[in-house]
Amino acid sequence: MGVPNTIRVPVDSGYVLPKGAMFVSVEAATDFELRGKVDDAQARDKETGLRLWVVRVIDMDQVNQPDGPGFSRSAELKVRVVSPHRPVPPSPQVAGYGALIEFEGLTLTPYADSSKCLGPRLGREHRCGARQAYSLRATGIREFTGVPEHS
Repeated sequence: MGVPNTIRVPVDSGYVLPKGAMFVSVEAATDFELRGKVDDAQARDKETGLRLWVVRVIDMDQVNQPDGPGFSRSAELKVRVVSPHRPVPPSPQVAGYGALIEFEGLTLTPYADSSKCLGPRLGREHRCGARQAYSLRATGIREFTGVPEHS
């Protein structure tokens, strides 16, 4: 068995999203190599063959962060869900807002994001804004139950 070129680290949803995530939308992930060539161009998981869905959420922990010094990121996240059927969110807890959810079977895959790395050009030196990033995958969604306090 060879060494995998990526690693999926199992992680509890409460660790990544301690205050839950507000559901925004779910849509089928597109396989761009198949788009326009077949009727069903939805991406499939390479290991299981199950359909991939992109669930957009708002990280409630990020929303509750006070404005202050330091780095911040967008509160919106996209999590790929591997499932034979479209994930259905629970009913919203507050009318007019998305449901608070957490993810089942969540895994984190670290990668180097070099999209902000600029090579030398027009007399400027190389500027590297590469950063450590991660992608999230899950097997399902459910209503947010909260997390136990850690001592």
